Amino acid sequence: MIQAKFSLANKHIQFLNQHQHYGFKDKSTLVRAALNQLKQELERQQLEDSADLYAQLYQDDDDLQQITEAALEDWPE
Repeated sequence: MIQAKFSLANKHIQFLNQHQHYGFKDKSTLVRAALNQLKQELERQQLEDSADLYAQLYQDDDDLQQITEAALEDWPE
């Protein structure tokens, strides 16, 4: 694994030092888990933002709504 050097506030160091209390075998495992969770949350938020943008574009585009409705008419139920 690649090592990285970075600075943390004292409260973060105190939190890392309690890694076993949270069920992590070491500080690195806790940091990796936190980064994975943050990455998933950011990706989820990006997906939600994209969906909101497409919904707004659809709402503002009468032609697109008509095309969609026409396509749905032939769609089996």
